[in-house]
This record gives sequence, C-alpha cells and structure tokens, in this order.
Amino acid sequence: MDTRGIDQMLSELRATSQVAAGKPAQAARNAGEVDFGQVLQSAIADVSSAQAQAREMAQNFSAGDPNVNLQDVMVNLQKASLSFQQMVQVRNKLVTAYQDIMNMSV
Repeated sequence: MDTRGIDQMLSELRATSQVAAGKPAQAARNAGEVDFGQVLQSAIADVSSAQAQAREMAQNFSAGDPNVNLQDVMVNLQKASLSFQQMVQVRNKLVTAYQDIMNMSV
C-alpha cells in the first residue's frame, strides 16, 4: 500500500490542529506533498481495475479461452478480493477517524 496518502493525512491533521490552537496555517503546500483526495481516488481506481481484470479473465476462462488457465483466474480473483477488502478497511479507519475528530470538544 502506498504510504504517501497516510503521510498527507497526517500533515493535514497537524495543520488542522495548528489552526485549532490559534497558530496560522501554512498558506502554500510543500513541493513534496501529494493531494490526499488524488491518492484515494487512485487507490479506488486501482481496486476497480483489478476487479475488472479478474472478471474479464474469469469470463474468458468460462468461455473456453485456451490462453487462460484456472490457476491464473483464481489468483487474480483473490488479488481483487484482497484489494477490495483492504480498501474497505481503509474506508472504515477513515470514517472512524472522522467520527473521532467530530466528537472532540473544542
């Protein structure tokens, strides 16, 4: 998993805590930082791509394509399943973090 998104989230949380403490936030982003939304969108696109590839390979196998074997189909289906489960866990963690932040007293 790409940790750039996690680093971005931490930097945004730090900036938010500085604003909450009354310190001025940085006006410009550092050149090395990436947009958290873009990282999340890219991860979702990767999961979707893996699922589409596994679905296509399974359809080709069931249609009798001689270039596709069962082992590759099963491996791709498991990869797609694991990537989806990982994305769901990341979503759950983000929702929990958001709820924790929203429940904080200021």
